[in-house]
Amino acid sequence: MKILLAEDDELILKTIEHKLKNEGYDIILCRNGKEAIDHIVSDPPDLVVTDIMMPFASGIEILSAIQQHNLSINVIVLSSLGQEDVVEDAFILGASDFMVKPFNPNELVLRIKRLLRFK
Repeated sequence: MKILLAEDDELILKTIEHKLKNEGYDIILCRNGKEAIDHIVSDPPDLVVTDIMMPFASGIEILSAIQQHNLSINVIVLSSLGQEDVVEDAFILGASDFMVKPFNPNELVLRIKRLLRFK
């Protein structure tokens, strides 16, 4: 299974990458939203894990791009914001799950496995 990880915080990016690689997933790393959108459109992954606040394009814009291209991809949104309106916008645009930073990487893996179980 291929997971695209969009995160501009290098420590979080590397932590999640290490955890998911140990679980046997193929990981595509994107350090900004535009890079993530380009990858998603050209070679859709099985799942996307994205931060909300990133350079060049936000996680909300990533969700919009997935919707505009009629792609069926589960998306887990990560955010330190935790604001009700951001969570609502993410779910309206098709987010499958939402986790507030800081989060437990083991919990993220469990949520990913749950979403990919029927893929």
